Amino acid sequence: MKNLYCIVGARPNFMKIAPIMRELKGCSEEITPVLVHTGQHYDKSMNDTFFTQLEIPKPDIHLNVGSGSHAVQTAEIMKGFESVLINNKVDAILVVGDVNSTIACSLVAAKLGVRIVHVEAGLRSNDRTMPEEINRILTDQLSDLLFITEKEAKVNLVREGIDANKVHFVGNVMIDTLYHNLEKTAQIKEIMSHNNIDAKGDAGYGIITLHRPSNVDNPVVLGGLMSTLCDISKKIPLIFPVHPRTAQKIKTSELQEIISTGNIICTAPLAYLDLLGLMRNATLVLTDSGGIQEETTALGIPCITLRENTERPITITNGTNTLAGVDRQKILAAAEDVLINGGKVGRIPELWDGHAATRIVNILRSWL
Repeated sequence: MKNLYCIVGARPNFMKIAPIMRELKGCSEEITPVLVHTGQHYDKSMNDTFFTQLEIPKPDIHLNVGSGSHAVQTAEIMKGFESVLINNKVDAILVVGDVNSTIACSLVAAKLGVRIVHVEAGLRSNDRTMPEEINRILTDQLSDLLFITEKEAKVNLVREGIDANKVHFVGNVMIDTLYHNLEKTAQIKEIMSHNNIDAKGDAGYGIITLHRPSNVDNPVVLGGLMSTLCDISKKIPLIFPVHPRTAQKIKTSELQEIISTGNIICTAPLAYLDLLGLMRNATLVLTDSGGIQEETTALGIPCITLRENTERPITITNGTNTLAGVDRQKILAAAEDVLINGGKVGRIPELWDGHAATRIVNILRSWL
């Protein structure tokens, strides 16, 4: 029997770990999964609701690290996780994505000689000003087994000196979760009623998500984005589930007045099923999220990414994603194309079929 410690810490991790935990139940005689929650996201709306809706088992270990700067948060996770590895029999750890919990637990495991499995390896934006890019690169260098969502990721890894034999193309566990939960979403009227959303218009509605520090920490950038989004909202109502970090920045930057000039409906962060239900029926999505670029591609919904680069280029080459950055004219032009012409028509990438977790666990069984 092998003990596999599976690490989560933040909202994007939850969607990725859910199908893996579900698949691991089927091989309990070979692998004992132990779920470790670092507590990187501790807000109930970013945490408990997702565990319930995604049917993720209650964490076996909770580090309760809370918020802090990148250095403080990473250090606290490392201190807590070191004790976990020292005091338990751990055959390998499994980390997902690119958050601080991912790199922190990988560093501790590597120093203690514990093998590391990285799910969603090899993605690169080639922008090292993004903290997530540093986390991705370093985690991949430390990992013993790397699972990738697209073939280009293997090219990135081999270029960085990683043995190609460690790399396995399995598909996208985020899309496993999407397909598994798609029919569980409520009717759109019920979702809007439950969340007090009044988004009426002949063009349907759009969705905004914003949380990247590069977009929300600079008042000038955030103000420019909100002004542009307000202009778009005069043609189509925009639903804006506001991330806690973004809500604080909007409040301190006094941007409420700008927002009030448009037809932007601000809400608290939405539960996964509610956001998924809204997204599958949206006319367009404007986001700086990595996962939403993938989800909109799988759903065939036009996506405008408010970033200068993306670590998920397949959503542009194959999918429905358009990279607009924070340039006002590019964003307006992309939105206009969606409203007039319907936007990009993409196709679902290879192996984004809802069975990535099955492939991962099959490989894990023989590897462990």
